[in-house]
Amino acid sequence: MMSDADRPRHSSAEDWDDSYRTNNLPWDTQRPSAELMRVLGEGFVTPCRTLEFGCGTGTNAIYLAERGFQVTAIDFSPLAIDRARQKAQAAAVRVDFFVADVAAAPQIEPLDFVFDRGCYHAVRRVDLTGYQAAVERLTHPGSKFLLLAGNANETLPGGGPPRVREDEIRAEFASLFDVVWIRPFRFAEPGGGNGFLAWSAGMVRREA
Repeated sequence: MMSDADRPRHSSAEDWDDSYRTNNLPWDTQRPSAELMRVLGEGFVTPCRTLEFGCGTGTNAIYLAERGFQVTAIDFSPLAIDRARQKAQAAAVRVDFFVADVAAAPQIEPLDFVFDRGCYHAVRRVDLTGYQAAVERLTHPGSKFLLLAGNANETLPGGGPPRVREDEIRAEFASLFDVVWIRPFRFAEPGGGNGFLAWSAGMVRREA
């Protein structure tokens, strides 16, 4: 596993672009998230209008589009979005990609499903309020939310993604969402195999 010293720190779009330019991408396996695939297989969500936060090079957004989802996806890195658009074109699917900070996501109608693999656990350290406001603005009662985040119960050395406690996830979304599950799983490593411990949180926005 990649050590903490090898994992990039980011504060600007240029920082993120540097990671993509140098392929220092411990989060980018180039394979759809196994947990996302599991959740779809369980029937939690079916094809609908969807938003992905922090889409990177678009692997998960493209996977969803190939399965009939109408996908909008955003990322802070212009270089990541350029690559994502190229991949979507090669896959012959439509995904509406935007370069944007999560807190400044496009002004679009609320969506039925939001997917986040590893954006929240980074953004919450610098702008939790902005993230929460974006989620509120971009969902409606009944919207489903799949959140994948670093798990504070990880005991392995070597850093990994930012770590969050289960009670923090519950508290930070309690005002809007009912939790269907919060369960542990492991992120995949780029070279294959299991990586660091994570949380999978499935939530549904409650009726007003």
